[in-house]
Amino acid sequence: MKKNTINSNAVITIRDLKKSYGDNYVLNGFNLDLYEGENLVIMGKSGSGKSVMIKCLIGLEEHDSGTVIIMGKNIDDLDHDELDELRTEIGFLFQGSALYDSMSVRENLEFPLRRHTKKFGEINDASPLVMEALESVGLARAVDLMPSELSGGMKRRIALARTLILKPQIILYDEPTTGLDPITSKEIVLLMKSVQEKYKTSSIIITHDVDCARAISNRMILLVDGINYAEGTYEELVEMEDPKIKAFFK
Repeated sequence: MKKNTINSNAVITIRDLKKSYGDNYVLNGFNLDLYEGENLVIMGKSGSGKSVMIKCLIGLEEHDSGTVIIMGKNIDDLDHDELDELRTEIGFLFQGSALYDSMSVRENLEFPLRRHTKKFGEINDASPLVMEALESVGLARAVDLMPSELSGGMKRRIALARTLILKPQIILYDEPTTGLDPITSKEIVLLMKSVQEKYKTSSIIITHDVDCARAISNRMILLVDGINYAEGTYEELVEMEDPKIKAFFK
């Protein structure tokens, strides 16, 4: 991958992304291409810049330098409204699910529809869209429950349903299996694969979970010292003898 070459075949392209906080250089020239229909896993130690990269990608953090292009649009060229419109094509599954505790499951799913009327228009009855999203994650029965009545795995599924209700082309997963027991983690990974097949999404998955990475990834990037230290399939990376690479798979 040439550092400054923009890949027109990618749905997301990041080139030479740099971000620092004072003297702490978190991203030191990070590069990424995400292709249509691909699950790209990014692994890195805590503090390696994974979450910062995601925030820069969707414009929640300003990068110091570099280029971020999403579906052909350079985010530096977009005003606030244009960036907000672009975000409707990007679903984000937060690590803690981030459901609104005071809202029922139905209200949690209706909330993004009310915020993005430009994409969907005014919706008098959101029930069909809500039920479609819940059925996609196998939780139609939970539509009238409150978040406090849900298990951790159910919350993660509901959060994914809320992401799907906007019918995004791209989904960003931030540690999707963290805090879940092994059986529920496997269920979430299977659900992510099902979502990709049904909705034809392109996904970036940030994870520390080696089992998740092995099961879900088409390709992986290992982030070390703010750069792409290694890139390839799970099978290619796990066979490498570099100590820094082997440390990821212990």
